[in-house]
Formats: sequence, C-alpha cells, structure tokens
Amino acid sequence: MNYDKHELIDHYRTMHLIRAFESALDGLFGEGVITGTSHFCMGQEACAVGAVAGLAPEDLVASNHRGHGHFLAKGGDPRVMMAELFGKATGYSKGRGGSQHMADFSIGFIGSNGITGGMTPIATGAALSQKLLETGKVVLCFFGDGASGQGAFYEALNMGATWDLPIVYLCENNLYAMSTPTQAAFREASVSRRLSGIGLPTRQVDGNDYAGVREAIRAAADRARAGSGPTLVEAMTYRLCGHSKSDACEYRPDSEEEEWAARDPLRVMQGWLLAEKMADEDELEAARRCAHAQIDDAIEFARQSPDPDPSTVADNLFADF
Repeated sequence: MNYDKHELIDHYRTMHLIRAFESALDGLFGEGVITGTSHFCMGQEACAVGAVAGLAPEDLVASNHRGHGHFLAKGGDPRVMMAELFGKATGYSKGRGGSQHMADFSIGFIGSNGITGGMTPIATGAALSQKLLETGKVVLCFFGDGASGQGAFYEALNMGATWDLPIVYLCENNLYAMSTPTQAAFREASVSRRLSGIGLPTRQVDGNDYAGVREAIRAAADRARAGSGPTLVEAMTYRLCGHSKSDACEYRPDSEEEEWAARDPLRVMQGWLLAEKMADEDELEAARRCAHAQIDDAIEFARQSPDPDPSTVADNLFADF
C-alpha cells in the first residue's frame, strides 16, 4: 500500500468532518433547531471514507438512510447539506428533501434513500446503464445488514451477479437492524456467507480499518471495471449511537458498546498514521481543527440562508398540479 501522506491526512480530516457533522446535528435536533428525524453514522466513518477512497473519482455512489457520511466522503458540501437539514432554499433539495433525500450528480453521488434496501435496485439499474453506455464507471452501493431482509435486495443482487454489472455492493454490518440483533433475524448472521449462494464473490473486512476497507473496495472496483461483475464486501462495524436520533439504544450490552468504543475508527486511523509515520500529532490536530471549523461554518451558512419561497411549492415535481 503506497499511499500519499497528504491524501491520508485529508481523509483523516474527512472522517472527523463526518463525526463533527453528525455530532452537531445531534445537538441541533436536541435544541429543536432541526425537526424531523435523522440516522447518524458515528462509528462508521472508516467505511465511508475508506470505500470512496477505493474508487476512481468518476465512479458513482448510491447511499441509504444513514448517508451523511457517504455524501461527505464523496465530496458533498457540508454547507449545502446542513442547509438542507435546516429546510433552507440553499440546500441540495432546496429544503424539501431533508436528511434522507439528497443527491449531487455532478460529483457522482446519485442519492440516499429512506427505504430500507431501497437503493440496491436503483444502484443496480445505474450499473446497468453504465454497462450499456460503456462509460467505464463503477457504482458503489452502500447498505446496512437490515437491508438483507428485503426481497428487492436479493432480486437486485441476483441481477447484478447474473448480468456481470459494474457494481460493488458494500454492506455496513453494524450488527443491528434498528434494535434487532442480526443473529436474531437470520440463521446465518453473515451477509457475505448468505449471499455467496447466488454466485456473487464475497469478502468480509474490518469496517473500522480505513486501509482494509479501501483495499477491499479498490480490488472489487477493479474487478467490476474489467467486466468480471460485482463483488459483495461486508464491512463489520458498529454505530456509536442509536438507530436514529430518538433511539436511546438500551438494548445493547454495555460490554459490547465498550468493546467497540475502544475500536473507534477515528482512534484506529490516528494510531495507524502515527505508527506508519505518515503524520505527526500537530498535523492531525490541525486536521481535526479544520473539520470542526468547517462544521461551524456550515451551521452559520444554514442559519443565514433563506427559507424556500412558498411560490415555488410546485416546482421540481414529477407530477404537475
């Protein structure tokens, strides 16, 4: 693994940007500044940043309901994202979409989705279009372990495998579908072992290890780009928070939470960079300060942004009035 030092430090900053974004949202919801719901990805930052790092810049990313980190990793603007969550006209969906409905085709982020497993058929269709158009692009589809309980999920992955589509399916297995432990919902808890039965190459990795995720996705993307079809990568990780902002997370054992907190991906990344002498503590502290400053700026931008003009209520709709 021959990584560029400055790139790694920037990816460390992005991981802290994601954590700071989610932490700020948690506080803003608590204050009543933002309403509705949101699903935070604190603890899963290495999956987002490592996976996107394994792609080519022109590749596409499809996300799920826990998608803020994926969007930021792909290059989403935290100011515009924050404005969307504030319901402001400067947001990605002009204040109409909220947490689960943001996209930016200009950077290859084809959108998040509020339906469990709902992005797998969309991402598979996007991969089919890339194959037919011969663009050379690969689609990376994020989903959680809970998505593997949906029928459309298996239909989509079977299509991807049967037609050798240029797609990488990435399961962020955080061990719980809402409050249900994976082993309570499936006789075979491993998503990768379950999916090997449809002829799909699978690989399980440590989802809290940036480099491990990056290399797994890079290999899978290279394989897909070469015309050999999709791979399913199962990244074992853990959300350091509840399923959504209203989840007190009382169903998880304290010992389990403590074990995973000790393997916080931000701490793991920091330790790796220092051990490999890719950065010193001053450089990492500067990256952390930069991430927090970006979030402060994003919040101020959102606060100062205008509300949507009521006269535009019928704009940008599929159906007309």
